[in-house]
Amino acid sequence: MQTLNVENSDLPDLQFVLMVLALCTSDLPSLNVPEPVRQTIFHRCWALMHNAPPPAKKEECVLDLRGGTEVTLDAMVEVIRSTLSEHGIAQLTWDHPPSEPTRETTPEALPLVERLEKLYPSLPDIADDPPKSH
Repeated sequence: MQTLNVENSDLPDLQFVLMVLALCTSDLPSLNVPEPVRQTIFHRCWALMHNAPPPAKKEECVLDLRGGTEVTLDAMVEVIRSTLSEHGIAQLTWDHPPSEPTRETTPEALPLVERLEKLYPSLPDIADDPPKSH
């Protein structure tokens, strides 16, 4: 069982928003957030970035946060936390093992991915990457 504390997630705000929105738009039956609450979170976050209504098709419910600002991100964090709090949800729980990515990173997303990798570099796998001698 995986968990995410809503008020103290230990994630940077961008990762928190991306994680919660991904969970809310997933079809995970084990997520402890009812479907109407999932939709409310997505619709409220969508409204922070768009003047048009959210897409009707579930597979099109994706928020591109690259055009947002720090203020938008802060607002999304507050929307997520307050919406979950309104429904008495202090911790997200779900039962689903992490899976491999199903899509390649688009050229448009590469700059964001590269910036995130610089901010949060992963530790090298010592067993597979022996040190090089100079």
